Amino acid sequence: MEQVLKIRPNENVRVDQDRLGALYAELGEAAAEDVVCRAMEELAVRLSHCSRLHSDDQWAELRKCTRSLIAIADQIGMLVLARVAGDVIETLDAGDIPAIGATLARLLRIGEQSLTAIWDVQDLTI
Repeated sequence: MEQVLKIRPNENVRVDQDRLGALYAELGEAAAEDVVCRAMEELAVRLSHCSRLHSDDQWAELRKCTRSLIAIADQIGMLVLARVAGDVIETLDAGDIPAIGATLARLLRIGEQSLTAIWDVQDLTI
């Protein structure tokens, strides 16, 4: 009997604490917390929407939704998420259907890990 190896990709995701700290310094604690919370909610909604758009082969809308993730992620220090979203856009622009699926799956994994990471950072004093 052959053994099947199941790969569980896991990447190191971290939040740029300097960027997050600058946001808190600029806006103050209450306003920055509000911005971060709204950004996290919006990221979760858009990641889910990207998945649906991919399932429906709506490439132009998927590109638009993915592009919007970059600005939101960058604002709150999720630099890996922003970079991977850029990778998805590159595959969309190239029209490489298998690569779109692979990079989008990575984006969804990184997105989930990033949301968890920023939640953990919020529990720390900035």
